[in-house]
Amino acid sequence: MNRQKLGVLLLGISIGTALLAALSSISSSAQAVQLSDGTVFFISPPRLEGASTTQNSARAWVVTYYFTVTIPENAGEPLQKVTIAQDENTDTVRFSLRETEAFEGSRGRLGATLPLGGVSSDPKTRAVTVTFNPPVEPGKTVTIALSPRANPDYAGVYLFGVTAFPPGEKPHGQFLGFGRFNIYSSGLDAFFRFR
Repeated sequence: MNRQKLGVLLLGISIGTALLAALSSISSSAQAVQLSDGTVFFISPPRLEGASTTQNSARAWVVTYYFTVTIPENAGEPLQKVTIAQDENTDTVRFSLRETEAFEGSRGRLGATLPLGGVSSDPKTRAVTVTFNPPVEPGKTVTIALSPRANPDYAGVYLFGVTAFPPGEKPHGQFLGFGRFNIYSSGLDAFFRFR
């Protein structure tokens, strides 16, 4: 092989290597799905791992509801916010928004506290929105702790729909499923029902 052919071959190899290095350095951000109108999607949506409560008796006070969400490594986007909306039911659960917290890990293994950018509620949709600041990166599990003023007055199954949103001006919410709480009678239901 003459020197000219060898030079062209080496030049081609070095350009190819540089191109591969450039592509691998942007691959994590290139995974995001963004439509031409600016709507941002998760590539692989977060998962609702579970929901639990510290007390399941009707009218119990000093209660915490936990919602655990995992953001997969291949999500393509971090988790910016989560909405938790109560499904139609006999009684509406009202939350003390100032007491809302979020942690890394699951309820049984709570880790570091995550900073929140805000917590708000919409009385029409009965949804609480928890915004993370900064957003939670893929590969993490987070647990949101909501504090109801009290458990519902009436026994029953209470469902809370959980939706996750990536960052962006037009994020597409991904519904993750329902957190289910079984609230049991404390024996005074008849008194409250017929008073």
